[in-house]
Amino acid sequence: MLKDRYNRIHDYLRLSITDNCNFRCSYCMPDEKMSFLKQKLLMSPEEIFDISKIFVQLGVNKIRLTGGEPLVRKDFGEIISKLSLLPIKIGITTNGLLIDNYLEELKNADISSINISLDTLNDQKFKTITQRNHFAKVWENIQRCMQENIHVKLNMVVIKGVNDDEIIDFVNLTKDLPIHIRLIEFMPFDQNNWNKEKVLNNKIALQKISEQFSLFKLKDDKNDTDKKFGIFGHSGTISFISTLSDSFCSTCNRMRITADGKMKNCLFGKDELDIISAFRKGENIIPIIKKSIFLKHQKLGGQFDDYENIQPHNLENRSMIKIGG
Repeated sequence: MLKDRYNRIHDYLRLSITDNCNFRCSYCMPDEKMSFLKQKLLMSPEEIFDISKIFVQLGVNKIRLTGGEPLVRKDFGEIISKLSLLPIKIGITTNGLLIDNYLEELKNADISSINISLDTLNDQKFKTITQRNHFAKVWENIQRCMQENIHVKLNMVVIKGVNDDEIIDFVNLTKDLPIHIRLIEFMPFDQNNWNKEKVLNNKIALQKISEQFSLFKLKDDKNDTDKKFGIFGHSGTISFISTLSDSFCSTCNRMRITADGKMKNCLFGKDELDIISAFRKGENIIPIIKKSIFLKHQKLGGQFDDYENIQPHNLENRSMIKIGG
């Protein structure tokens, strides 16, 4: 069992399998002309499986595949097939564009739920946010997932002046669709033009929704990052991920490996330890894993406390796409 200095048990690994993406969302990717890792520098399916096995031996029971966009890897089917052999729950976070290419692989791996990032329901605004004209295809794939009985969680990063006017539209989706809407506060990363004026505190979002819908609280599990609500008369549900205004660091159970094989113990942390180089040399990576957990700060990577007073240029971190979410 992996425990940090604050007695938090870590049993959830978020594994980035690529830093590449077929979208160009500014809050995630700071530059359209970014360079990405060459295939030979990425972890191979065998390395992903073998490293995952080590984490499972240390108590990990859930692995989430992230990117970039994980489905852009041509060997994604092989990766998910290998991981499905482990006694874990597998999660995937995707932008949804390529899901139809892998529906059979997802079903064969017993994927029952998938997180899809979608920040707008307006096709023109979608093109503005992502720099790609693929809203119709993404929405079609969301519907395909539901038709295949794969539970869909929509991740909406709420940014003031960009898409906060669509919150009610997203909630309306839950009326007839068995979909789960997750409203996520806009977070600061390297060169993503973050400032506090763009953050919509989720308490305000909750109040806005409560004025139009009759909500009831759902049970949250110990390590959940979101606070869940049902809506009377609706098929779907909503939740709030309040990373900045109401952090959930006290119950954090998450670790991260970046696409270039570095272990990060916190989304906002600057500490990174090289897992893949040691692994490729045949060295024991368990001491590296334990050291990373030992270095974990109590809250928000030790880089800030109150988001109202964040100085973005003082934060030491990667862009979101280089972390893996």
